Amino acid sequence: MILKTYGWSFGVTVLGLVLAGWYGLSAHLGLGQALLLVVILCILEISLSFDNAVVNATILERMSEFWQKIFLSVGIIIAVFGMRLVFPIVLVSATTGLSPIETVNLALERGDPETPGSYGYELQEAHPTIASFGGMFLLMLFLNFIFGEKENHWLGFIERPLEKVGKLESVQVIVAGIVLFVAAETFAADHAQTVLASGLAGVLTYLVVNGLGELFNVEEHLEHQDEHASGAVGAEGHAVPGERSSGPTQVAKATGKAAFFLFLYLEVLDASFSFDGVIGAFAVTTDPIIIAIGLGVGAMYIRSMTVHLVREGTLQQYRFLENGALWAIGALATILIISIEVHVPEVVTGLIGLAFIIAALISSIAYNRKHPEVDSHVGVEHAEAH
Repeated sequence: MILKTYGWSFGVTVLGLVLAGWYGLSAHLGLGQALLLVVILCILEISLSFDNAVVNATILERMSEFWQKIFLSVGIIIAVFGMRLVFPIVLVSATTGLSPIETVNLALERGDPETPGSYGYELQEAHPTIASFGGMFLLMLFLNFIFGEKENHWLGFIERPLEKVGKLESVQVIVAGIVLFVAAETFAADHAQTVLASGLAGVLTYLVVNGLGELFNVEEHLEHQDEHASGAVGAEGHAVPGERSSGPTQVAKATGKAAFFLFLYLEVLDASFSFDGVIGAFAVTTDPIIIAIGLGVGAMYIRSMTVHLVREGTLQQYRFLENGALWAIGALATILIISIEVHVPEVVTGLIGLAFIIAALISSIAYNRKHPEVDSHVGVEHAEAH
């Protein structure tokens, strides 16, 4: 099980260390220093993105095994080369007016990130744009959770009243719009226009990708009902009354267009989570190649952890874990928006998310001890599913 789930991660780790060693020697960085930096960055990425694995698992469990493999293989290429290497270069190129080649040369100079004109400095200057887009995307995800109907209530004294407020149509968009306006007028006095534009782009990206995913998910479930009347599954993932369901896992397995848009949704979500890691990496090193390798290896482990959570049925065994992860997203969204103007240490970001996850896990264990019949029922369902 471990090798099957983490085999890709182990392979990428070996490849990453070999590449880092070769690059360290060829770039006169030193073999030992290059390997050490990659290990540190890998640990940084895992610590900052553990909550990302839990959230991703809630979405990945709805996808077929084929698309889970796509997420683990093709998705990691997007995560490593797209978000950890190409995206920062494109962003610096767009904000400075330099060509991509000039930006790469600037990055390879490994200048001090505190020095104006250096790659690290220019990336820091683009932070309001990054933070606004990522913060608003994650905020929409959190608001959709907090105002939506939930099977389990963890912080019930907060979640239940807000669930009732969620019956107001488009309340998520209204709240997000208010937050974005306030942030642009207070936290981002010097970058108000940029923050508004990138924040709006974050909200629209969430609405489009999430909306398309739900649309095709519903359509494919309806087609499934028509073609398999004897064992259909309803559009909301529940067995159709009067019809025989073939098992508890079929309600979660999206394929085709639905799975494709869920895949896109996961990639945008991963991008939003990765912003703080990319920026925080410059506190360790300014070398873009070492950053891409270190964060890429860490991102691979996060993906393997996501698959592990799905295959082990962890989210079913620990009923409040998903709630805790989404509260962690709300905290990260808040931190990103605040960081538009105020620097928030990366360790704070990582610890807050981890604290929510641990608290939700402890609450889940306590609940299972008080209700052993629920815990055993979930275990039986998961065993039948596999």
